[in-house]
Amino acid sequence: MCHNGGGEAFVRRGTGADAPSRRVFTRLLLAGTGLAALAACTPDPAAEPAGTPGPTPGLSPGTGSATQTATATASTSPLPASPAPATPAPTTTPTPTRPKAAPSPSAAAPGPQHSLTDPASPWVVVNKHRPLSPATFVPPDLARPAVRLATSGEAALLNSTTAAAAEKMFAAAAADGVTITLASGYRSFTTQTAIYGGYAASRGRADADTASARPGYSEHQTGWSFDIGDGGGACSFQPCFAQQPAAVWAKANAHRFGFVVRYPWMLQGITGYYYEPWHLRYIGTGAATDMFTRGISTLEQYFGVGAAPAYR
Repeated sequence: MCHNGGGEAFVRRGTGADAPSRRVFTRLLLAGTGLAALAACTPDPAAEPAGTPGPTPGLSPGTGSATQTATATASTSPLPASPAPATPAPTTTPTPTRPKAAPSPSAAAPGPQHSLTDPASPWVVVNKHRPLSPATFVPPDLARPAVRLATSGEAALLNSTTAAAAEKMFAAAAADGVTITLASGYRSFTTQTAIYGGYAASRGRADADTASARPGYSEHQTGWSFDIGDGGGACSFQPCFAQQPAAVWAKANAHRFGFVVRYPWMLQGITGYYYEPWHLRYIGTGAATDMFTRGISTLEQYFGVGAAPAYR
């Protein structure tokens, strides 16, 4: 007897007394039939698709203990006399299951959850796929933090929550012998329109999109972000700023005060912007520390909103 998942061949025992010579002849005939049946049930390696696993030793493929019992019984029973037509075994098609979506890493963040779309929320995600709504949003609680300034006017303002956190961070850095300056804070929709328009006029719109945010797409407009400088004034808004004491200290300690480096090294394919070691973003101490501890570098990854490498 053989079973290969597609059908089962079996024979029934005959009746009546046979002469010894006839019984010998019948046994020889049936021995040949059994060998032929066994050969027919042996899988042809050339017919099997690549990667198809072989049967488990001692078990018939696709069967359980019932098949093992049937096989053991057949091996001890007298050999039947004549083959019967094969009966196809029933087949079933497994129902595919849709994989469950992985939860956003931010679901494990300590503390209360916040909106990802409200510009007044510390968790709002603003990028090239996610403009502010409304586009002309103005924070209702703009304030000037008591920190060392390297700018003036509206650029010296932050929302009140970010301003308080910045004061604590700048003071902690000063206690460690590092001077951090506030180089650029809040930017209104009107200011961002002028900045982006200047880039587009001198370099073209496509090139402007790599250097500046379009109006209504800038984190600076929320009051949750600002750019820092080093007390020595070296490498402001240049790649070499990453080696300045202010940048090194902020990268290692900013999370303790609720800040992250918003545009990390070599992740512009996710954030849409090249490395800006000077651009800090407030998201709260719980989420910032969680990102730092778990090694998650971007808000897009942390909040599970998808990459935004370019404008749609």
